Amino acid sequence: MSCRRHPSTTSPPWWTWFTKCRSDETACRPPVAPAPPVAGGRGPWRRLSTRPPPEPGDPRVIDSVLLIAFGGPAAREEIRPFLDNVARGRRIPRERIEEVARHYEQMPGGRSPLRELTERQAAALGAALAHAGRPLPVYAGMRHWHPYLAETLAAMATGGARRALGIILSSLRTEASWERYQADVATARAKVAGAPDVVFAPGWSDHPLFIEAVTDRAAAALAEVAPDRRAWTPLVFTAHSVPVPMAEASPYVAELSAAAERVADRLRHKRWSLAYQSRSGSPREPWLEPDIGEVIRSFASDGERDVVVVPVGFVCDHVEVLYDLDVEARAAAEACGVRLHRAQAVNDHPKFIELLADLVTRA
Repeated sequence: MSCRRHPSTTSPPWWTWFTKCRSDETACRPPVAPAPPVAGGRGPWRRLSTRPPPEPGDPRVIDSVLLIAFGGPAAREEIRPFLDNVARGRRIPRERIEEVARHYEQMPGGRSPLRELTERQAAALGAALAHAGRPLPVYAGMRHWHPYLAETLAAMATGGARRALGIILSSLRTEASWERYQADVATARAKVAGAPDVVFAPGWSDHPLFIEAVTDRAAAALAEVAPDRRAWTPLVFTAHSVPVPMAEASPYVAELSAAAERVADRLRHKRWSLAYQSRSGSPREPWLEPDIGEVIRSFASDGERDVVVVPVGFVCDHVEVLYDLDVEARAAAEACGVRLHRAQAVNDHPKFIELLADLVTRA
């Protein structure tokens, strides 16, 4: 893999600004959207005042929780059926599907850990709610594999659920990561007799507990860097690339920028930037840039020896993290003589579970 940077006839990309500054902290930061309000202030996440418990039988009362995730193959033999399901109705070349299948096959056990991690999140949330005195059943439903949303909604109906809080396990909102999840829930409900109503929790990328969880993960990865280089080692916050028109019609980039800024501020870290990863789709269609590989090459050309990658756009260490970062991005870094230190996704971090419980409390 080459470490050469791609030629460009345009001005240097903004992420290279970070390699030019050594003393001015303000100049070491990219332009970001204004940060949303945080807990304890006047914003949406201020602390809740004490209120009486809901009346039993009130049709507005949340009686269950539905965690909504993308889905992934839990065994090697499920990989290609899963990918065929994801690709259904889309003109994706067979060779591309086979390429992605090989990515899954390189994962430990030849499977995605997404279902296992989502079930751990659900179990931890159920325990947290019980500990807080509001025991509720917590279910996990997937868009593209078992347990499908319709399967989960049927189980919820059998269990007597009438009104569920749906929590979309996507940290950043755009059509692909938010509205399509809501639409798939509506489609699944239409297939299930007696399915519970589902109301959705709001976006939560600005929630202080999410920021705390990501900060803790980033700090652990940063601690791997030699102390004499740590303060100026760049943090690169990543999210899944999406088509530019889709991004422009959503708060996706603004939410990524604001979350990254907050984490960097909590770490008191002076050098950070944004990058996108896992691009798919037609090469003729513009998608969000810069790509993580290009950012790594840029830092390498300026003499950096380490980079810490923080996948803030993902809540689980699934294939986009375990392959696209741990294999592909790491290979790009090694080709340039750079050590890539990758922070864990939040997974079932206690602060993330507290966040999920807080969303239920506010519903």
